[in-house]
Amino acid sequence: MAFWHRDAPVDDMDEDDLRVSGGMSSAAGPVAVGVAMKRGLEQMGVRRTASTLLRLNQVDGFDCQGCAWPDPAAGHRHTAEFCENGAKAVTEEATLRRVTPEFFAEHPVAELTQRTDYWLGQQGRITHPMVLREGATHYEPITWDDAFALVADTLTGLDSPDEAIFYTSGRVSNEAAFSYQLMVRSLGTNNLPDCSNMCHESTSVGLARAIGIGKGSVSLEDVHRADLIVVTGQNPGTNHPRMLTALEEAKRNGARIIAINPLKETGLVKFRNPQTPRGVVGPGTELADLHLPVRVNGDLALFQALGALLIEWDALDHDFLARHTDGFEAYRDHLGELDWEAVGRATGLDREQITAAARMIASSSATVYCWAMGVTQHRNAVATVREIANVAFLRGDIGKPGAGLCPVRGHSNVQGDRTMGIWEQMPDSFLDALDAATGITSPREHGLDTVSAIQALADGRAKVFLGMGGNFVSAAPDTAVTEEAFRGAELTVHVSTKLNRSHVVHGRQALILPTLGRSERDLTGGTKQRVTVEDSMSAVHASHGPLEPASPHLRSEVDIICSLALACLGEDHSVDWRRLRADYTEIRRLIAAVVPGCAAYAEKVDAPGGFVLPHPPRDTRTFPTASGKASFAASPLDVLHVPEGRLLLQTLRSHDQFNTTIYGLDDRYRGIKGGRRVVLVHPDDVADLGLTIGDWVDLVSEWTDTSTGERSERRAPSFRVVAYDQPRGCAAAYYPETNPLIPLGSTALESNCPTSKSVIVRLEPTDAPSGLVGSDAGWVVTA
Repeated sequence: MAFWHRDAPVDDMDEDDLRVSGGMSSAAGPVAVGVAMKRGLEQMGVRRTASTLLRLNQVDGFDCQGCAWPDPAAGHRHTAEFCENGAKAVTEEATLRRVTPEFFAEHPVAELTQRTDYWLGQQGRITHPMVLREGATHYEPITWDDAFALVADTLTGLDSPDEAIFYTSGRVSNEAAFSYQLMVRSLGTNNLPDCSNMCHESTSVGLARAIGIGKGSVSLEDVHRADLIVVTGQNPGTNHPRMLTALEEAKRNGARIIAINPLKETGLVKFRNPQTPRGVVGPGTELADLHLPVRVNGDLALFQALGALLIEWDALDHDFLARHTDGFEAYRDHLGELDWEAVGRATGLDREQITAAARMIASSSATVYCWAMGVTQHRNAVATVREIANVAFLRGDIGKPGAGLCPVRGHSNVQGDRTMGIWEQMPDSFLDALDAATGITSPREHGLDTVSAIQALADGRAKVFLGMGGNFVSAAPDTAVTEEAFRGAELTVHVSTKLNRSHVVHGRQALILPTLGRSERDLTGGTKQRVTVEDSMSAVHASHGPLEPASPHLRSEVDIICSLALACLGEDHSVDWRRLRADYTEIRRLIAAVVPGCAAYAEKVDAPGGFVLPHPPRDTRTFPTASGKASFAASPLDVLHVPEGRLLLQTLRSHDQFNTTIYGLDDRYRGIKGGRRVVLVHPDDVADLGLTIGDWVDLVSEWTDTSTGERSERRAPSFRVVAYDQPRGCAAAYYPETNPLIPLGSTALESNCPTSKSVIVRLEPTDAPSGLVGSDAGWVVTA
């Protein structure tokens, strides 16, 4: 594969400047280590790189800020227990670059709005609390006490606490998350949207209805012991690279792997583990035994077809079905009417391909089913999660070794945040326990999720936004609507480590409150503190950073939350916020009293590697559903209609990216170099649309609101057409550049998760840009 790339700024670019370079890395391995180490040395230096990376994901170290893939058991970890993207995440946080008050004095906010997310993130760590006064052109320093007073005065001046939005990113620790929801509910609102609302909310809803708990049912050991692993809607090589090591271990133990994804991602083709001789000098490990190039949004139809074949062949675990499930007969009868022609249209697969996958499932003694946002960000996403669970139930693949349901979360503690109460719909049982332990009176009316929070800000029903981590403006859908909603707020507040777009798209007043990173020592209260996190497989463990903080003016997340609570609620509040701030063990004792499964929490996290939260379906094959059994679902088979001349676009990450954090402008595994505004299209679709590889196009999304019939369009300008093998009629492009295309009202049924993987677009030819606001430094086209 060859590519043309350009390293100069777009303003200076001209077509004659493009030059040819050849090849791309064929798989993960030693190249990844070299890239990670080079990045670390550039931004951290030799000593800091060594002291940081060698403590990453260790029992006595700190948890990676990146993905939520679980760590091996204590005593079974490598000296270098991290992946390329984990090293990049640490480098971004532990960088020696600084964003000081002098930086803000030099750069007016109007100028910063013209910069890319990549440029903003590369400026370094924020060192001081900063305020943007109403009408001001620059951020300026503010004392912590004055910052807390500004927030308290604004919140207490609202007509209702429901006029405030309290967002949480998945990097927030359990102690901070618990304290945050306690403060918010003490203020009188359940407006607690989080990043789950935009990614795995469909999983949480679907699994809760299927098995009674919105979490996966497997352990890392189950993945190692599986006879078959099905990976659908997921690209672990980029998004969860340490998962590849687990898949390699499973392959060594005899497992087979089915990869279901529109793109044939490099990481699932061959893995070269740099910590094994075979990975360094050998050919690596072939991972996927079968790749099904399903059309975008075709997973629901595919899993219905798999279920129909298993039933037809009587390849069923009848004992499990009889003892542990309900709804099987209705599901069986529903699949008896399956329209195979519609399955073909929806999936783009022929019956032989589907049959081959079904044969592998039928012959497997224990199967793990993994998925990520390629499943969860569609209108029918909850139903698709239910269909995956249906197939697992048919084979009894839950509650036995080497089998189960494995949603792979993206952010490091997004699952822990939900466990700790970060949800706008926490059940009364949790709120009752919270009130009994703390003396507060929690509101019972459900709050706003991410999409409804943006709508409330846009409508003027919400006036304050406080974000614990993350880059909400860039992460959210319908960027123009989200930015306009933010600009109408009275106050926007962000607890952050680094500069991002949410700081420069702001309310009438804005605060940036700089916090400690996961890699830094926390001496709040004059003692060495630690925090805890929960991974994708319900394992909870401690984390404590080794590094000197980037600035003496930083405060921990817990410190900021407790100090805000004191400013808003006063010294005579029923919660002793000073005590919680001084000793996080006191927070853990409250967690033990409130959160299900967390009895003796403070003591359990003392154990090396922590402990695993209870999970009834996994542990005892008991199901906390209404019927007390695993619940089958019979869902309509949707075939998403894409008009002639349009493509179905999925938004995705590049390899040099974590969520909205852009590490660099290359996507090594896909052969892209030096730019991000590219759209990947099948070569035959390029020709049929009358385009040529390398053309410039605007992406225009087309959407009809089903509730009103109103049709609307959104435009993302200046993308270059790249030929890429995938099902006909499909396309792919990176977010957040494509988030402007996703209508705020286009969400998954039941979960309200944005449909970032189902965007109908047309490609309109345009001239090569001479300059583009928000553009990257270079451009690329693959041939």
